[in-house]
Amino acid sequence: MFWAWLIATVFSGIPSTAYALLTDADPMEATWAAGGMLLSMSAPPVQLFMAAGVAHGTVSAFWTLVFSRLLPRRHVLPWALAGSAAVALLDLRLIAPPLFPSVAALAFWPQFADHLMWGALLGGTLRWRLARASRRGAPPADAPT
Repeated sequence: MFWAWLIATVFSGIPSTAYALLTDADPMEATWAAGGMLLSMSAPPVQLFMAAGVAHGTVSAFWTLVFSRLLPRRHVLPWALAGSAAVALLDLRLIAPPLFPSVAALAFWPQFADHLMWGALLGGTLRWRLARASRRGAPPADAPT
Protein backbone atom coordinates (compact mmCIF):
# COMPACT_ATOMS: atom_id res chain seq x y z
CA MET A 1 0.00 0.00 0.00
CA PHE A 2 2.88 2.40 0.72
CA TRP A 3 4.26 2.13 -2.82
CA ALA A 4 0.82 2.61 -4.35
CA TRP A 5 0.29 5.74 -2.21
CA LEU A 6 3.74 7.14 -3.03
CA ILE A 7 3.54 6.58 -6.78
CA ALA A 8 -0.01 7.91 -7.02
CA THR A 9 0.78 10.94 -4.86
CA VAL A 10 3.99 11.92 -6.63
CA PHE A 11 2.80 11.53 -10.22
CA SER A 12 -0.90 12.39 -10.06
CA GLY A 13 -0.32 16.05 -10.93
CA ILE A 14 1.03 15.29 -14.39
CA PRO A 15 -2.22 16.04 -16.28
CA SER A 16 -2.84 19.49 -14.78
CA THR A 17 0.84 20.41 -15.04
CA ALA A 18 0.94 19.39 -18.70
CA TYR A 19 -2.29 21.32 -19.33
CA ALA A 20 -0.84 24.42 -17.66
CA LEU A 21 2.33 24.20 -19.72
CA LEU A 22 0.37 23.74 -22.96
CA THR A 23 -1.89 26.70 -22.22
CA ASP A 24 0.84 29.02 -20.89
CA ALA A 25 -0.76 29.00 -17.43
CA ASP A 26 1.17 28.80 -14.17
CA PRO A 27 2.17 25.12 -13.73
CA MET A 28 2.47 25.74 -9.98
CA GLU A 29 -1.09 27.04 -9.59
CA ALA A 30 -2.43 23.73 -8.24
CA THR A 31 0.54 23.46 -5.87
CA TRP A 32 -0.12 26.94 -4.50
CA ALA A 33 -3.82 26.07 -4.13
CA ALA A 34 -2.98 22.89 -2.20
CA GLY A 35 -0.67 24.90 0.06
CA GLY A 36 -3.55 27.33 0.53
CA MET A 37 -5.49 24.50 2.18
CA LEU A 38 -3.19 24.91 5.21
CA LEU A 39 -1.73 28.42 4.92
CA SER A 40 -2.75 31.82 3.68
CA MET A 41 -2.23 32.23 -0.05
CA SER A 42 -0.02 35.20 0.85
CA ALA A 43 2.51 32.92 2.59
CA PRO A 44 5.99 32.76 1.05
CA PRO A 45 6.25 30.35 -1.90
CA VAL A 46 8.58 27.95 -0.07
CA GLN A 47 6.09 27.64 2.79
CA LEU A 48 3.19 27.17 0.38
CA PHE A 49 5.16 24.49 -1.47
CA MET A 50 5.89 22.59 1.76
CA ALA A 51 2.28 22.96 2.94
CA ALA A 52 1.10 21.63 -0.43
CA GLY A 53 3.21 18.51 0.06
CA VAL A 54 1.72 17.95 3.49
CA ALA A 55 -1.86 18.62 2.36
CA HIS A 56 -1.66 16.54 -0.82
CA GLY A 57 0.22 13.71 0.88
CA THR A 58 -2.25 13.56 3.76
CA VAL A 59 -5.38 13.65 1.59
CA SER A 60 -3.84 11.03 -0.69
CA ALA A 61 -2.97 8.84 2.30
CA PHE A 62 -6.54 9.09 3.56
CA TRP A 63 -8.01 8.02 0.22
CA THR A 64 -5.38 5.30 -0.18
CA LEU A 65 -6.46 3.81 3.15
CA VAL A 66 -10.13 4.02 2.16
CA PHE A 67 -9.48 2.44 -1.24
CA SER A 68 -7.26 -0.29 0.21
CA ARG A 69 -10.16 -1.35 2.44
CA LEU A 70 -12.93 -1.07 -0.16
CA LEU A 71 -11.46 -2.07 -3.52
CA PRO A 72 -12.11 -5.65 -4.56
CA ARG A 73 -9.11 -7.74 -5.60
CA ARG A 74 -10.71 -8.48 -8.96
CA HIS A 75 -10.68 -5.59 -11.40
CA VAL A 76 -8.85 -3.32 -8.95
CA LEU A 77 -7.75 -0.86 -11.65
CA PRO A 78 -11.22 -0.04 -13.07
CA TRP A 79 -12.62 0.19 -9.55
CA ALA A 80 -9.81 2.55 -8.53
CA LEU A 81 -10.54 4.72 -11.59
CA ALA A 82 -14.27 4.81 -10.82
CA GLY A 83 -13.55 5.58 -7.19
CA SER A 84 -11.15 8.37 -8.06
CA ALA A 85 -13.79 9.94 -10.34
CA ALA A 86 -16.25 9.89 -7.44
CA VAL A 87 -13.62 11.37 -5.12
CA ALA A 88 -12.92 14.11 -7.69
CA LEU A 89 -16.58 15.13 -7.68
CA LEU A 90 -16.68 15.02 -3.89
CA ASP A 91 -13.41 16.96 -3.50
CA LEU A 92 -13.86 19.52 -6.25
CA ARG A 93 -17.61 20.14 -6.23
CA LEU A 94 -18.67 19.61 -2.60
CA ILE A 95 -15.72 19.98 -0.22
CA ALA A 96 -13.48 22.57 -1.90
CA PRO A 97 -15.97 25.38 -2.60
CA PRO A 98 -16.89 26.12 1.03
CA LEU A 99 -13.63 25.05 2.69
CA PHE A 100 -10.79 25.54 0.19
CA PRO A 101 -11.55 28.39 -2.21
CA SER A 102 -8.05 28.25 -3.71
CA VAL A 103 -8.72 24.68 -4.83
CA ALA A 104 -12.27 25.47 -5.97
CA ALA A 105 -10.88 28.27 -8.17
CA LEU A 106 -8.78 25.82 -10.22
CA ALA A 107 -10.01 24.69 -13.63
CA PHE A 108 -12.20 21.62 -13.05
CA TRP A 109 -11.17 19.27 -15.89
CA PRO A 110 -7.39 19.35 -15.34
CA GLN A 111 -8.00 18.63 -11.65
CA PHE A 112 -10.46 15.87 -12.56
CA ALA A 113 -7.74 14.39 -14.82
CA ASP A 114 -5.30 14.52 -11.89
CA HIS A 115 -7.75 12.54 -9.78
CA LEU A 116 -8.11 9.96 -12.55
CA MET A 117 -4.32 9.76 -12.83
CA TRP A 118 -4.14 9.17 -9.09
CA GLY A 119 -6.71 6.37 -9.35
CA ALA A 120 -4.96 4.79 -12.33
CA LEU A 121 -1.59 4.86 -10.59
CA LEU A 122 -2.97 3.59 -7.29
CA GLY A 123 -5.03 0.84 -8.94
CA GLY A 124 -2.25 -0.10 -11.33
CA THR A 125 0.30 -0.38 -8.55
CA LEU A 126 -2.05 -2.43 -6.38
CA ARG A 127 -2.88 -4.69 -9.34
CA TRP A 128 0.81 -5.19 -10.07
CA ARG A 129 1.49 -6.07 -6.43
CA LEU A 130 -1.42 -8.51 -6.37
CA ALA A 131 -0.21 -10.21 -9.56
CA ARG A 132 3.34 -10.38 -8.25
CA ALA A 133 2.17 -11.85 -4.94
CA SER A 134 -0.04 -14.45 -6.64
CA ARG A 135 2.96 -15.64 -8.68
CA ARG A 136 4.74 -16.15 -5.36
CA GLY A 137 1.71 -17.91 -3.91
CA ALA A 138 0.81 -15.43 -1.15
CA PRO A 139 -1.22 -12.20 -1.16
CA PRO A 140 0.60 -9.03 -0.08
CA ALA A 141 -0.30 -8.04 3.48
CA ASP A 142 -1.39 -4.56 2.40
CA ALA A 143 -3.46 -5.51 -0.66
CA PRO A 144 -7.13 -4.67 -0.95
CA THR A 145 -9.54 -7.37 0.20
